[in-house]
Amino acid sequence: MAEIILVRHGETEWSRTGRHTSYTDIPLTEVGERQALALAAGLAGRTFAAVISSPRGRALRTAELAGLAVTDVDEDLGEWNYGEYEGITTAEIHQDRPGWDLWTDGCPGGESPEEVGPRLDRVLERARVALADGDVALVAHGHSLRVAGARWIGLTAAGGGKLRLDTATVSALGYEHDRPVILRWNQPAPPLPARD
Repeated sequence: MAEIILVRHGETEWSRTGRHTSYTDIPLTEVGERQALALAAGLAGRTFAAVISSPRGRALRTAELAGLAVTDVDEDLGEWNYGEYEGITTAEIHQDRPGWDLWTDGCPGGESPEEVGPRLDRVLERARVALADGDVALVAHGHSLRVAGARWIGLTAAGGGKLRLDTATVSALGYEHDRPVILRWNQPAPPLPARD
């Protein structure tokens, strides 16, 4: 049975340092590029009916290096909009707003969980339709893909807070007895290739 494969982009400087990155287009680091290349080994031999990517360069570059031919770019796959918290770490946010939690509070000037969920639902519906023709890959970001995983199994967007997702990982959504399930989650790329 066909699967929806979630691919989180490789490391960026901001993902490495824990800075919230949504609309800022930060490139992959050297490690991130190597991670994306390593993803190709885990995806080799698979054919995809559709490969849908976030429009951010870090996602598109990861798809390219992983050997995925993007068939569509969809703004709905963009990262959670962090608004005023763009480029800031959770620890920095807690200095002014102790107890803040992205998954329940959202971001001032950005998105709430109730706003993020519906756009990932739209992506999942497109992917669900394309599954009739084979596997579908979604190449995107940590929080948006966590929301996609939660929404696939019937949780609210806030349920994504229970699903850790590291850079350059592959996860799979599918069905068991016609019920949407998470088949695999947060699988790392094979070991990084040695440097020249």
